Amino acid sequence: MLNDENASYYKYTGPQRLDKAIHTLEGLLKGAAADGEIGPDDVKMLSGWVHDHYEFCFKHPFNEIIPVLLNALQDKKIDSEERDNLLWLCTKFTTGDGYFDVVTADMQRLHGMMAGISFDGKITEEELGTLQEWMECHDHLKKCWPYDELEALIISVLKDGKIDKDEHGMLLRFFADFASTTGHRSVALPDVSSITVSGICAVCPEISFRERVFCFTGKSERLSRNELVQIVEGLGGRFSERVTLGIDYLIIGADGNPCWAYACYGRKVEQAISHRKNGHQLLIVHENDFWDSHEDAKVANRR
Repeated sequence: MLNDENASYYKYTGPQRLDKAIHTLEGLLKGAAADGEIGPDDVKMLSGWVHDHYEFCFKHPFNEIIPVLLNALQDKKIDSEERDNLLWLCTKFTTGDGYFDVVTADMQRLHGMMAGISFDGKITEEELGTLQEWMECHDHLKKCWPYDELEALIISVLKDGKIDKDEHGMLLRFFADFASTTGHRSVALPDVSSITVSGICAVCPEISFRERVFCFTGKSERLSRNELVQIVEGLGGRFSERVTLGIDYLIIGADGNPCWAYACYGRKVEQAISHRKNGHQLLIVHENDFWDSHEDAKVANRR
């Protein structure tokens, strides 16, 4: 039987749990450095990671990582060489043998980066730009919550090159749950009073029609609901009246004020986001992207 000490440590001995702890640290380091430096607030956050794992500091691999991290934290800052050494250590102590696929590991790194960026309560244009670059290099995370929503929010916020007060508050609310580096909470649903269609719909989504299930919400600028259903079925797809776990796409009609996403489109959007949070890979798509994909599908069918 496990004693209390070993039982407590046991939760970190499983390869999956160990990988998650190290992937989170890696993401925290990258997120903290997204604005070009790791300062006092970031040091406080990283010290929190050490505190959460310190009781295991004499057990592998924490007995190698924690001393290096503590040494780097002594002067209340971490320079680029110390950061690179720590990131190198992180890569050496993840299993890399199939316990976590690439998507899971990179999603944990993304969570860590969001925590590192938002921990000090400030999100800058530079930090968002760094995060956006990382996401562009890891677009295999598309369709997974919260990648698509985060991508849409960043593009919407940075379209004018700056983050205003309302946008900053919206970003902090979206990042909020990632400020806890050891919990198992999923990202919070964005504040419905401030989110817009541009912060919900996937950016440049890849839409297939054959054997895929579509649901519609809101009013189309072009056609009636029945006519839209005929288009989908004509291309080999299927239609669902409700947002179920079986749908692949929720299409948001373009005939409405984009600032009133929840008022105009309501329950179906909320249900779709809830399904995505629970791991279902349905996409929320703006009608304009639906029509672009429709044209591509027609051209492909004529070949």
